[in-house]
Amino acid sequence: MEEKEEQRMQEDAYETSQEDSNTEDSNSDEETVKSDSSEETEQGDLAKVHQELDEMTDRYLRLQAEVANIRRRTQRERQDLLRYSSQSLAQELIPALDNLERALKIEADTEAGKNLKKGIEMVYNSSLQAFEKEGIEIIDPLGEPFDPNFHEAYTQVPANEGQESNEVAQVFEKGYKLHDRVLRAAKVSVTL
Repeated sequence: MEEKEEQRMQEDAYETSQEDSNTEDSNSDEETVKSDSSEETEQGDLAKVHQELDEMTDRYLRLQAEVANIRRRTQRERQDLLRYSSQSLAQELIPALDNLERALKIEADTEAGKNLKKGIEMVYNSSLQAFEKEGIEIIDPLGEPFDPNFHEAYTQVPANEGQESNEVAQVFEKGYKLHDRVLRAAKVSVTL
């Protein structure tokens, strides 16, 4: 009996060791499955992090470009502001120059009238010099082709001999421009 008991104990021990071995095998299989799924999860997380990094890099570069554009636009606006700073003053003085031109067209027959006319001419010339220093030019298009960017047509007249169609025949008021910006278009009559 003792032999039977001993044999049974050995069989139990063998079965236990088999179960332990199977458990270890299944545990190692589970660990392998877990490590495979863990690697897949890590790779997925890594891909997600790379995608977020790419998106952040793209946003950073776009913002950097936007800031550079804002700087350039601000600098250009500042330069334009300086370049055209005398525009409003010039627009206020243009009618005064027109009046000086009208006064110069009046004939003076007395010595006092001639002296007054000479004084008006000096004021007119000094005003033109000041305009020139600021970059303001006169648009006096007599005989030139009509250009709606610089001229304003008041009337149309028949062309005389030697004149072409669409040519400035008479200037009622001179125009003025500051650099490339028209302050006042020249008021003209145009040939048919």
